[in-house]
Amino acid sequence: MRKFAVAVGIAILAFAATPAEVARADDIRDSQWYLRTLKISQAHVISTGVDVVVAVVDSGTFPHPDLKRNLLNGTDETSNSRGNGRVDEFGHGTGMASLIAGHGRTPGDGMQGIAPASKILPIRVSRTGKNIEGEAMADGIAWATEHNAQVINVSASTGPAFALQDAVRNALENDVVVVAAAANASSEAVIGYPSAIDGVLAVGATGRNGKHSSISVADPKVQICAPGVDIITAVPNTKYRSSNGTSNSTAIVSGAAALVRAKFPGLSAREVIHRLTATADDIGPPGRDDECGFGRLNIVKALTADVPPLEGGSSSSPGVSAGVSSAPVSAPAGGASAGGAPAAEAEPAGNGSALLFGGLAGVVVAGALVLVFVLRRRGRS
Repeated sequence: MRKFAVAVGIAILAFAATPAEVARADDIRDSQWYLRTLKISQAHVISTGVDVVVAVVDSGTFPHPDLKRNLLNGTDETSNSRGNGRVDEFGHGTGMASLIAGHGRTPGDGMQGIAPASKILPIRVSRTGKNIEGEAMADGIAWATEHNAQVINVSASTGPAFALQDAVRNALENDVVVVAAAANASSEAVIGYPSAIDGVLAVGATGRNGKHSSISVADPKVQICAPGVDIITAVPNTKYRSSNGTSNSTAIVSGAAALVRAKFPGLSAREVIHRLTATADDIGPPGRDDECGFGRLNIVKALTADVPPLEGGSSSSPGVSAGVSSAPVSAPAGGASAGGAPAAEAEPAGNGSALLFGGLAGVVVAGALVLVFVLRRRGRS
């Protein structure tokens, strides 16, 4: 089988390369503005994601005090290493894991995750966030599938490697919800992989105002948006960092998928995605649009609305774009109905997008993000 390896150089000007402690643990919860927007306290009365396994395919996950009780042993797919994934020299993976499954330090202190009773399966595919091979990401996704992940979070974007597409399709065939970042916007940004693969839930970002953020790429493959701006995350060595990007949005949606899987254990992965998109709040032009797909994540509605199943029932159907049915959704009292057309097909990404961890914006004072990428054919294995 032919495989591609993608290596990326990322130069960031005026980026706080060393994670900065932006607040004490007892101040963090107040800084998580999106918890109030998403009505997480109300959602947690219904589901906390108990024991749902979420694989985080990223830079590894450090056992941060706000997260460590929910951290499993995973794997390290970086060169010449076979660790357990619980090392993170870059901080990105730890941040994504904390958004998904952070349990805090006390009931009111530290990072509160979207699914605080879920379990994180850490899969390290990058040491620095600057260089990665598509094969490593594919291996990480394959390992997650083999080790019973129910949700796979990929807060990164790369080119269309054959091995990656095979790994994702295998995950879908095994009833795994695969959630991936659409990409951060730039002058040449296009949606990348794995978010461009049919069956993957592609996520864009909204800002504090609840509208599509300019940091988020627009594309027909985008299916849903979630908060991605001014997001506090935990990072190694007990610290915290604020960042912007579709990485954050993706982790929040992965947490929401864990809540739905715990609440509705009989739903297929495809129906979980359908429930999330069918209950999203339409925030753009009526119907589906390229900025936020079916709309902005509404977790409480996803957990409570009467959502008709997709045509053909709840069986997982890999290779089919995830979307919502045309049947109306019955919302709880005070909620608005949501719906839309079946997912639109998009042209494949170009000849190779740079891999970019979507939350790399960090706390940017000034500067630009420069991507240098090389797509290298490695021949037949």
